[in-house]
Amino acid sequence: MKRAPMRKIREALRLHASGMSTREMASSLSVGRTTLRGYLHRAKIAGLTWPQAGELSDNDLERILFPRTVGDVRGSYPQPDWAYIHSELRRKGVTLCLLWEEYRSVHPDGYGYSRFCELYTRWEGKLSPVMRQRHPAGERLFVDYAGATMDVACPQTGELRTAQLFVATLGASNYTYVEASWTQTLPDWISSHVRAFDFFGGVSAQVVPDNLKAGVTKACFYDPAINRTYADMARHYDTTIVPARPKKPKDKAKVEGAVLLVERWIMARLRNRCFFSLDELNAAIHPLLDQLNSKVTRHLGASRRDLFETLDKPALKPLPVEPYAYAEWKQCRAGLDYHVDIGRHYYSVPHQLLKQKLWARITARTVEVYFKGKRVAAHVRSSGNRQHSTHKDHMPAHHRFKADWTPERIRRQAAKIGTNTEIYVEVIMRERRHPEQGYRSCLGILRLAKTFGHERLEAACERALEINARSYTSLHSILKNGLDRQSRTRATDEPAITHPNIRGAQYFH
Repeated sequence: MKRAPMRKIREALRLHASGMSTREMASSLSVGRTTLRGYLHRAKIAGLTWPQAGELSDNDLERILFPRTVGDVRGSYPQPDWAYIHSELRRKGVTLCLLWEEYRSVHPDGYGYSRFCELYTRWEGKLSPVMRQRHPAGERLFVDYAGATMDVACPQTGELRTAQLFVATLGASNYTYVEASWTQTLPDWISSHVRAFDFFGGVSAQVVPDNLKAGVTKACFYDPAINRTYADMARHYDTTIVPARPKKPKDKAKVEGAVLLVERWIMARLRNRCFFSLDELNAAIHPLLDQLNSKVTRHLGASRRDLFETLDKPALKPLPVEPYAYAEWKQCRAGLDYHVDIGRHYYSVPHQLLKQKLWARITARTVEVYFKGKRVAAHVRSSGNRQHSTHKDHMPAHHRFKADWTPERIRRQAAKIGTNTEIYVEVIMRERRHPEQGYRSCLGILRLAKTFGHERLEAACERALEINARSYTSLHSILKNGLDRQSRTRATDEPAITHPNIRGAQYFH
């Protein structure tokens, strides 16, 4: 069976430490309950707890939980009659402990009590029980969009634009939050959640959304896939996402009822008003929302606000110090140029990650790239101009060599040695068709200063310029033979050379 990603196992350990049941964790993380128990069991054997697991990389976590040297040891034990046990448990006073003792009396070498309970729970999970929902204080926040929309007119053209209504209600008190946003896309979806948490002044243990595309990328009855940005927001607020089952509106009956009240108590009262901005619409919604939450219900004899103050508010988790900063996650692959394409701009990653699948976390100002849960690159976000943002540390050595050295940098290094050296490297680069063709010669010349010293290299460059020597080899020969230390006399001061093969000046007259 395919193993879940390490980030999901890490998230499971966090949620388990917060006291969440395996059923809820399985629904939130899209992992089977049996598989989830296996991961938690491995963590228990390894002595791994939260937040220790949050500080480990994916590779370290996998090495601890799934050591290659350890194999699965499976014994052969007599199997209990699970159907009989299930029917006996319905009888008054019968417990699993009693049934296990009866099982061991027949099979002394059978399963231990903990394993017996685990196998029964696994067998029972395959049934289809009927569940009556309970909503403990601070446990669940139900969120959804109203089916109806409201019109907002452009003040310049009069063109109408529809606004969506986001609704959030707490399970125990029915305390409700409503706001208008332009769309149901991911940025508006996340922003509405952030403002809802701020409105409630705390965070519920769970958030129960519908299978909206912005929140659930794969709507599945058994295995829903949560949008990674949505999951990132939940992690920031220390909550978890438990989506309602597809085509099961009773899973989110609380928010369905809240939507109906919003349509009757807010939208119906604003039906004849004309709004010219989203802020104006939300300003009109807030006093009506306050009335809705302050209205005393007949069957409870208390308002939603009163119930919120006594039930949900004390049980909510505190808000984090900073609100969630919106960030989108995108799965990408590093190309042959060790760059990833984010919004039509290319950002570098370490060249060792060529063709690897990576995750990019994109905010308004930054782009961070992750590989197996570890950040491998961080860039300032740039516009989609088809340009490249490259860190030199990400480049191979032979690429970094070309990127590090420029004509200007070579001139600056040469000028630190002396004027003649600066002129000499300038001449070498100027005489090449492309300056890059002279980089290697110039770098070799600059390195001669380490061997022979600045003064000798400066003198050697002066002599090489006088005799029109234009190569690293010539300059090295001058230094090696000590010609830079010899004084050179002018040709007019030297004696004339006499030789039978030399014609002399009279030949030309």
